[in-house]
Amino acid sequence: MKLKLPNPGLDGRIPSHGDLERMEKEEAEGDRPKWDNKAQYLLTCVGFCVGLGNVWRFPYLCQSHGGGAFMIPFLILLVLEGIPLLHLEFAIGQRLRKGSVGVWRSINPCLTGIGIASLLVSLLVGMYYNTIMAWIMWYLFNSFQSPLPWSQCPLNANRTGVVEECARSSTVDYFWYRETLNTSTAIDESGGLQWWIVLSLVAAWSMLYVCCIRGIETSGKAVYVTSTLPYLVLTIFLIRGLTLKGSLEGIKFLFTPDVNELINPATWLDAGAQVFYSFSLAFGGLISFSSYNSVHNNCEQDAVLISIINGCTSVYAATVIYSIIGFRAMQNFDDCIGDNVLTLLNAFNYPEDSITGSNYDEVLTHLNQTHPHVIQGLQIQNCDLQVFLSQGVEGTGLAFIVFTEAIIKMPFSPLWAVLFFVMLFCLGLSTMFGNIEGVVVPLQDLRLLPRSWPKEVFCGLTCLVSLLLGLIFAQRSGNYWLALFDSFAGSIPLLVIGLCEMISVVYIYGIDRFNKDIEFMIGHKPNIFWQVTWRFVSPLIMVVILVFYFVTQVTKNPTYLVWDEQAESFPTLEPRSFPSWINIIIFILAGIPCLAIPGFALFKFIQMKCCKHKDYSEKTVDSISAAVTMSEKIKF
Repeated sequence: MKLKLPNPGLDGRIPSHGDLERMEKEEAEGDRPKWDNKAQYLLTCVGFCVGLGNVWRFPYLCQSHGGGAFMIPFLILLVLEGIPLLHLEFAIGQRLRKGSVGVWRSINPCLTGIGIASLLVSLLVGMYYNTIMAWIMWYLFNSFQSPLPWSQCPLNANRTGVVEECARSSTVDYFWYRETLNTSTAIDESGGLQWWIVLSLVAAWSMLYVCCIRGIETSGKAVYVTSTLPYLVLTIFLIRGLTLKGSLEGIKFLFTPDVNELINPATWLDAGAQVFYSFSLAFGGLISFSSYNSVHNNCEQDAVLISIINGCTSVYAATVIYSIIGFRAMQNFDDCIGDNVLTLLNAFNYPEDSITGSNYDEVLTHLNQTHPHVIQGLQIQNCDLQVFLSQGVEGTGLAFIVFTEAIIKMPFSPLWAVLFFVMLFCLGLSTMFGNIEGVVVPLQDLRLLPRSWPKEVFCGLTCLVSLLLGLIFAQRSGNYWLALFDSFAGSIPLLVIGLCEMISVVYIYGIDRFNKDIEFMIGHKPNIFWQVTWRFVSPLIMVVILVFYFVTQVTKNPTYLVWDEQAESFPTLEPRSFPSWINIIIFILAGIPCLAIPGFALFKFIQMKCCKHKDYSEKTVDSISAAVTMSEKIKF
C-alpha cells in the first residue's frame, strides 16, 4: 500500500511532459534566462554550495570531534541526507521550471508557505552573510600595506608606550575587536554606526548588485572567477603551508582519529547539520538555478557530482587550514620555549647558548631535581604543542584572528593576506549569488510588486532593503547581532523547510509521479537508493536532527561572547546571558519562517472553504520565473 495524500487539481496546475517540450522550444526563442553551457551551471551551484563554512566551520568540527573519525559520520550522512535532498531540489526545479514559491504553489497552493519560508531565510541569512563580506573587504583594503596594521600595537595618547588594551591581549585581537568592530561590551549597547563598516557594507552590496543585476545572465559570468579562484588560492596556501615548520603536525592532529567520538551523539548531530548547511539546501536558490536547465538535463548526475566536489572541498580546505594552524601552533610553542629558556638563563647565570630548544627538556628535568625550590619560584610556562594545536576556533575567529596571526609570521605577509581575503571574498560572493536568487525569484512569483518591473529593479530593491536592515551589524554591538542571526536564522528553519520539501514531493506530489518525471527527464527511473532515502531514511534523519536541535536550543540558556577589557577573564571572551527581550528576536529569526509554512497553509485552507463563491480557478501561477503563461492549464 502506497501512502499519498489527496491532491485534487494537480494535473491542471503543472505542465505535462508534452508541454515541457513545447515550453523549452518557446523559452529558447523567448527572453527567459538560460545557462550558456553546463559548466556555467555547475560552477554556479558549486559556488553556492561551497562557501565560508567549508573553510572555517568544517575544519573546526573535524578537530573537535575526533579528527579523522568525524569523516565517517560526515560521509555517511552526506550520502543518506545531503545527496537525496540535493537531487530532489534539482529535479523538482527542472521539472516545474519555477522558483521556490512557484514550485510549491504548483504542487498545492497550501504549500506556498514553503517557498515563503525559503525567501525569508535567504533574506535573513543574506543580510548577515554580506556583513561578513564587508568585514572581508575591510581587511582586504588594509592588506595593501607593509607592515600589516594588525602586526603591531598602536602607541597610546602620550606616545610613551602602546595602548594598554592591545598590550594585554594581542595585536590581531586588538585590530579585530577594537579597530575593526570597535565592539561594545553588551548587545544592548549599540554604540552608534561605525562609518568604515557602513562604507564597507555599501561596497559589498554594490558589488553584489552589479554581479546579480540581471540574474544568472550576469552572475553566470562572474562564477568563472568566483568559483574557481578559491581552489587556486587554497592550492597556493597548501604548497606554502607544507614548507612551513609545524604544518605536518597540524595536518596530523586534524586527521588523527579518536574512534570514541563515534559513540558521541553530538558528533553525528553536528555531522548531519554540517552536511545540510554545506549544500545550501532549503534556501530556494538551487531550485531556481535548476529551473533554467534543459528539460532533459541529467539532474541525478549533477547532484552526485556536486556532492562529491562539495565533500572533497571541505576535506581539502581543512587540510590547508590546519597546515597553517600547525605552523602557528609551532611558532607559539617555540616562543613559549624561548621565554622559558631566557628565564632559566637569567636565573642560573648560564652562558647564552648553553640552553637551546633541543636540550631544553633535559636541562629543565635536571634543574628540577637539583634546584626544585628555585624552579618553583620561577614563572616557567607549560609548553605543550598539542595544547596549542587543540585551541580550536571557528567562524570569524579563525579568519580574522587565527589566520591573520599566522600570516604576519610569514615572509611577504601582505601578499598572503591579500590572497587569503581575496579567496574568502570569492567564496562569499558566489554563495550570495544563490541567496539573492532565492529572494528575487520568489518575490517575482508572489507578484507583490508590479510584474512589469524588470529584474534589475527587484534585485536593486532586495539589495537596498538588505543594506538598510543590515546597518544593525554596523553598530558597535554588530558582532553580537551577527552571532545571534547566525545561530537562529540559518539553523532550525532550514531543517524544517528541508523536511517539508521532501514530504511534499514524496507524499503530496506523489513519488510515482516524481519517478515518471525523472524517467522522462534523464531516461531512466531512480534506483532503489533514491527510493529508500526519499521515502524513509532522509526524512527520518532530518526529524532526529531537528528534534535534538530544538530540544538543545530550548533547554539551554542562550549566551554570547563579549570582548570586555574590564572583565577578569580578559583577553578571553566572557560568556554572558542575553537580555530577556532577545527571545522576541529569536522568535522572529527562527519562529516566523517556520510558522510561515503552516500559517499560509491554514490561510489557503480557510480561503478555499469559506470563499467558495469566488472563482479562484481563473487565477494562475504563471510565475515570472517560468515566463511561460499557461492560463488554460495551471490553475491557482
